[in-house]
Amino acid sequence: MDTPQISAPSRAPSSGVVHINTPHTSRFTVVGNHLTRHGELSLTAIGLAAHIQSLPDGFRIGIRFLADRFPESEARIAAALRELETHGYLKRTRERLPSGRVVTRTVSYNQPITDEIPAAAPGPRPRSVRPAPEHPAPTPAPARLPLYA
Repeated sequence: MDTPQISAPSRAPSSGVVHINTPHTSRFTVVGNHLTRHGELSLTAIGLAAHIQSLPDGFRIGIRFLADRFPESEARIAAALRELETHGYLKRTRERLPSGRVVTRTVSYNQPITDEIPAAAPGPRPRSVRPAPEHPAPTPAPARLPLYA
């Protein structure tokens, strides 16, 4: 008979969060850590961005609609949307329809856009190349130790 392999249970940390993760198989949204751990966005903006990313295309996300859905005020939601625009996660443009009605078009980005990186086709980021020094410094010879002291 084989000897059963007994492995010690993993030790939980003595403090801090412990994650119990169950894989999702349907109805989930992938959100990057660059958003969830963003150092300059408010928690309201981070949560709102995650919510917006979970919505299907064409879903209405006006300030009043969001204020009716969540406990935050219209002012708080408007401020969070401005934060997301400032940091490149959201772009809102106002357009006039043929009927004369003005609507706001909202585009949500799961990777923040910047002026340097166009939103339509973010390509690979260029690798920084260090220029070779013109005159490399001479390598000093290693010091020799006496064989007998």
